[in-house]
Amino acid sequence: MTLIYTASTFSDFKGYQKEKKIGEGTYATVYTGLALPRASDEQPVKVAIKKMKPGLFKDGLDMSGIREIKYLQELRHTNIILLHDVFCQKQALHLVLEFLDADLEMIIKNKGVVFSGADIKSWMMMLLRGDLKPNNLLLASDGTLKIADFGLARIFGDPRHGMTSQVVTLWYRSPELLLGSKLYGGAVDIWSVGCIFGELMLRTPYFASETEIGQLTTIMRARGTPKESDWPGMKQLPDYFEFTQYPGAPSRQIFTAASADALELLDAMLLYDPLKRPTAEQALEYEYFKIYPRPTKPSKLPRDVGKNDNKRKAEDDGNKIAKKLFQ
Repeated sequence: MTLIYTASTFSDFKGYQKEKKIGEGTYATVYTGLALPRASDEQPVKVAIKKMKPGLFKDGLDMSGIREIKYLQELRHTNIILLHDVFCQKQALHLVLEFLDADLEMIIKNKGVVFSGADIKSWMMMLLRGDLKPNNLLLASDGTLKIADFGLARIFGDPRHGMTSQVVTLWYRSPELLLGSKLYGGAVDIWSVGCIFGELMLRTPYFASETEIGQLTTIMRARGTPKESDWPGMKQLPDYFEFTQYPGAPSRQIFTAASADALELLDAMLLYDPLKRPTAEQALEYEYFKIYPRPTKPSKLPRDVGKNDNKRKAEDDGNKIAKKLFQ
């Protein structure tokens, strides 16, 4: 049975005050806002209010918005952004989310922020969803990494017909998605996590291109061109073509400061064949997570905002991250 949502499903606007518009994307506009106190002894709480743009259905609401609500309500977890409430105002769906003022991309790009192998290990443990990329990984004030933006999420094991290969930001998109596969599972997320792992160690994106063909070429220049024995079935993918042959470079040559255990995990996550990549549970069993140094406690992890004790900079960075994150 299909559950139909309409605007009347949700409560009317109440208890929230929109403030400044901080971002607008294809599917949503984002504002900072306040959750107004419900008692005289309470204080307003800063929140992010995500206003979904009208969907494709005349009498309903955009399915990406419905999907995001569904999974954020079901997936209550320390490492997932908190959905406070949902309301409709003038037929527009609004999501009230916890406001987080930094993301992992800001940390990676800020060369003034120094982080260690133990810090990387801590972030990796918190990582192990679609569309994983550093600016979808928000940082709470206590250092906890939180995944945001569930508009493209699906239940693991649900029927895969009708799924799109355009579900992951290009730099973090796995080879099977780049070649048009519409039958995929958690292995695409493991590839994304591997890309983020590489980016944390390099302090720059590991694979970065502007087109899908260019992205595949960038991957193959770094990892080598796959053979049928490396990736059985690749020639049956919808957008397969004959690749230029590249020898690739050993990971040790690129990640000169990484430990052997870190490279073992990285290479496993970035295997061409999705069936050979570890699951999140298996990845956490790799030696990398068992040996010294121990992962940094989240509260001790480096942060970008306020590093110069500049309130205005902290506010600007917070607005920047919300603008990027909720488009």
